[in-house]
Amino acid sequence: MSLQPASASVPHSTLLSFAEDLADAARPIALSHFRTRLDVESKADDSPVTIADRAIEARLRAMIEQRYPTHGIFGEETGATPGDGSLWVIDPIDGTKSFVTGIPLFGTLLAHLHHGVPVLGIVDMPILGERWTAEAGGTALLNGVPVRTSDCRTLASARFMTTSPEGFRGRDEAAYLRLSGAVALRRFGGDCYGYALLASGHCDVIAECGLQPYDYLALVPVIESAGGVVSDWNGAPLGLNSDGRVLAAATPELHHAAMALLQG
Repeated sequence: MSLQPASASVPHSTLLSFAEDLADAARPIALSHFRTRLDVESKADDSPVTIADRAIEARLRAMIEQRYPTHGIFGEETGATPGDGSLWVIDPIDGTKSFVTGIPLFGTLLAHLHHGVPVLGIVDMPILGERWTAEAGGTALLNGVPVRTSDCRTLASARFMTTSPEGFRGRDEAAYLRLSGAVALRRFGGDCYGYALLASGHCDVIAECGLQPYDYLALVPVIESAGGVVSDWNGAPLGLNSDGRVLAAATPELHHAAMALLQG
């Protein structure tokens, strides 16, 4: 997907306020379906989808189209709608596998992009009542309180997270094993929640592969505004056309050390 230069720019503070309205609208839908008897369908990529995923995305799309009719929208469940260069990226339920198994560690991810660059991100955890928000160049907040990444600089003292070791195959698995073997502590699960915890200083490094833009774009402003570093495995900025390999770390030094191991 290519983005055209935006037309009249909307102040980020206005966008953030609206993004929080979107998150507010998504929460009760997720809550109403959580731990109920859900029909779970499999998409073409074998990932699960439920009525909750679709209902949240439909609601958020309608709100965006009414408020900003010229903006583009890219959602996990219904694909991309072209716009004037401003783009909303939606993952209605990041962690659907957790959602359908009654695990509360799923979230709604919202990103806003200008010229293909994430300038606003929200990670909302409906069950936990926790919400991370950030604008590029600003301060990352958890429920309105500033957060910072840890000051961890060495792999030997790092707390490592990834959603599942099963996500790594072939060369990616070998890279994961190198990194996983070098850290102090490993924890699995959490999907987007791990990245939010990294922004708050509770873990130090995350590596994943096979992600889609709606899985990671909202995380970029949150982690960077909290003082961390996030990129692909080669150190390039994440965007719509990234290869799905994501590396996030609390400090530049830790990011560099982790990237060296991932590259072998």
